[in-house]
Amino acid sequence: MLKATGLKKVYDQLSQPLEVLKGIDLEITAGEFVCIVGPSGAGKSTLLHLLGGLDTPTQGTVKLDEQDIYRLSDKQRAKLRNHSLGFVFQFYHLLPEFTALENVILPLLIKENKSNAKSLTAKGEEYLRKVGLIERKQHKPYQLSGGEQQRVAIARALINDPKIIFCDEPTGNLDSQSGQEIIQLLMELNHKNAQTLVIVTHDKGIANLSHRTISMRDGNLIP
Repeated sequence: MLKATGLKKVYDQLSQPLEVLKGIDLEITAGEFVCIVGPSGAGKSTLLHLLGGLDTPTQGTVKLDEQDIYRLSDKQRAKLRNHSLGFVFQFYHLLPEFTALENVILPLLIKENKSNAKSLTAKGEEYLRKVGLIERKQHKPYQLSGGEQQRVAIARALINDPKIIFCDEPTGNLDSQSGQEIIQLLMELNHKNAQTLVIVTHDKGIANLSHRTISMRDGNLIP
């Protein structure tokens, strides 16, 4: 389903180039729950961003269903992300001036006919209900706990029924109880909907729950 070949990422710096990824070969199959682990600075988040089309590799290819996503234009790649990929980050990235419901339906507004507001709202409410936050739909991010904000972010990531959900330290800012609830929710989505799940984490407990763990160090995969 997702295949990276010879993936490299080098950042230009004043002193010398910084090689973050040094030639990654990786395949992820449909319906897998994969964790990417390793120390800080190993290149985990950079790899996740490249797999999800959020950044551009210095060298190498990323193919989603045999389509090389970096041969697409920026506009085409943005459309691909909106239609097929979902993202959950450590810092939520909710828009503070919008309600929980408005944050959730933003990707849907980009994808669908904006004139059909009633239908979009109904779908947003459906996904808030799935993450247990329908009663908080009119609350703004500052009125929600960290765990609740992350649930809103997950509902937003799911609203367009993505093939793959990418998560970058999704429990990093949460207490242990909220973190466990978020992981259980993601695992349930993977199990019930067969949505592919790729999580970057430092948490060995989360990694132990995955179908497969990929270890990284210094920009390389560890066999």
